[in-house]
Amino acid sequence: MVAGRRLALAAAGVAGLAFYLAVAYVCYLAAVALWANRPNPVAVVVGVLLGALLLGYLSYLTGTATLRRRLDARPLPYRRAPGVHDRLDRLCDRMGVARPELLVARMAVPNAVAIGGRRTAIVIDDRLFRLLSGAQLEALLAHELAHLENGDAFVQTLAFSVARTVVGVASVSVLPVAFVAGGLARAVALLRGRPNATHRSLLARVERWAIGLVGALGLLVTLAALAYSRRRELAADDRAAELTDPLALARTLRRIERASTPNPGLLTPLYVHGDDDGPLSRLLATHPPMGERIDRLVERAESDGPRRSGRIRR
Repeated sequence: MVAGRRLALAAAGVAGLAFYLAVAYVCYLAAVALWANRPNPVAVVVGVLLGALLLGYLSYLTGTATLRRRLDARPLPYRRAPGVHDRLDRLCDRMGVARPELLVARMAVPNAVAIGGRRTAIVIDDRLFRLLSGAQLEALLAHELAHLENGDAFVQTLAFSVARTVVGVASVSVLPVAFVAGGLARAVALLRGRPNATHRSLLARVERWAIGLVGALGLLVTLAALAYSRRRELAADDRAAELTDPLALARTLRRIERASTPNPGLLTPLYVHGDDDGPLSRLLATHPPMGERIDRLVERAESDGPRRSGRIRR
């Protein structure tokens, strides 16, 4: 019975070895053909980058349209909130930006979000009109206008599209090597009658290294995109603090934090604050910790002079 099992393993090993050697040979022929007919490397790089930028632009347009539908926002008539509209008009004039559409919706948590695309808009959760004063709403509008002014979402989408393309090219180049190396390692282990010893071979290590390389590259791209998002949030806070009272924005953030529910149900927030303890939470957050943002704004108000100094309840 042991001899029969070893014979079956050997047969499976031979079949697997033949299959993966054939795959390796086909990959080799494809690589030789590509190398023999290789285009100008500069043209390839330019073409790949242009394609990535085009895909990023299309993704940006479709993403903003999807966000509009997801929020199910409706226009806020002037007669319902004339003060908010007037504040938005004054901010747009001071910043020199096109006036976005002002929309209202019910989000997972009370907040506001700027939507780019062909028709820019600022969406405000309807609960904020009860939670915030006029000055605080103005500070929140300035923060969202800063995102539109700098095209933060657009730049981030294009950069992420290029980075994702680089990861894709690396995957196409490396993963076939991992597939063949792993298959050959498993086939050799079967031939030796030790199917559980696959991970010890050099070929198995090559497979793990190749997959790890692609995974690490993808992780770095994700972390870089999240870090950029956090930096832009702080920059938007700083821009809003230039145009409005920093303490008003600090109080806005604190009230939003207190009004946010820990369990939004089926709806998920559009952002994640790194407020949990531990570096991993901060690395995976789209927004800086709320306490850090508030402290920066309070310090800015104090540095601007007695006119803006004061304390905020924590």
